[in-house]
Amino acid sequence: MKALKETHFDFPNQSNFYKGKVRDVYTIADKLMVMIVSDRISAFDVVLPEPIPFKGQVLNQIAAKFLSATQDIVPNWVLDVPDPMVTIGRICEPFKVEMVIRGYLAGHAWREYNVGKRSICGVSLPDGLKENDKLPQPIITPTTKASVGHDEDISKEDILAKGIVSLTDYEKLEEYTFAIYQRGTEIAAKSGLILVDTKYEFGKADGVIYLIDEIHTPDSSRYFYAEGYDDRQKNNEPQKQLSKEFVRKWLIGNGFQGKDGQEVPMMTPEIINSISDRYIELYEKIVGEKFVKADADSISSRIETNVLNAIERL
Repeated sequence: MKALKETHFDFPNQSNFYKGKVRDVYTIADKLMVMIVSDRISAFDVVLPEPIPFKGQVLNQIAAKFLSATQDIVPNWVLDVPDPMVTIGRICEPFKVEMVIRGYLAGHAWREYNVGKRSICGVSLPDGLKENDKLPQPIITPTTKASVGHDEDISKEDILAKGIVSLTDYEKLEEYTFAIYQRGTEIAAKSGLILVDTKYEFGKADGVIYLIDEIHTPDSSRYFYAEGYDDRQKNNEPQKQLSKEFVRKWLIGNGFQGKDGQEVPMMTPEIINSISDRYIELYEKIVGEKFVKADADSISSRIETNVLNAIERL
């Protein structure tokens, strides 16, 4: 199967280009941002050597769906989705924090709690919780938005004290974060899922706060299957997750965790296709709709044509 590993476009009035782990971002006339979600896949902060067919389409279309489903809560950056792998939007000045919200004690928060911490990002947690327990109420555990290296935990108090975000803006970010998470939780429940934790990024343009980047995708969120959740907690069993955790497990099982000297295991066509199938499965479970594969005969040409047409319209 064909996949999009990288792009090399030269659009009219192109003023900047940025290549992320997964996304290629083109700036047009310093006014529009063209975000192309490639089929690259990363794990342990490493981009794996082989792209995954339809992964970019899966992520872009899940994000587009949830951004549309939350635009009555907060305006978002999207102006057009001209191609299954592309979103075009307004350029915003990003806030230098990511708003991580957690409804359950999992992942990083559990690891901190498990070593004895009862305050995470300035938020107090009660004693006696187990891994994956539902929290008394959702909590926001922000991180700094690092331009290099890993994001770091930070408290609301430090964000305000350091002037990273003003009090007025931060209170608005909190309000939006709780409301979007509630909406995401309700949508997930209809698909038999629990939205465990997720992160949101916001930016500002002309004095208005916008929701930016992707939301509620398996790359930015953790989901549990609702069916059997209570029994698994009661029996101290691992929860059944819907995320890209299966990719990490495959890598770990083959001796790779992103450490110095380790080599990425051979990604055979069978492995690549199985990861592609899992991403499509994720899409159908999260969105609740059949995934329709886009024409992959000439992905770059298709994207270029669709983007050029969209730029003319916008």
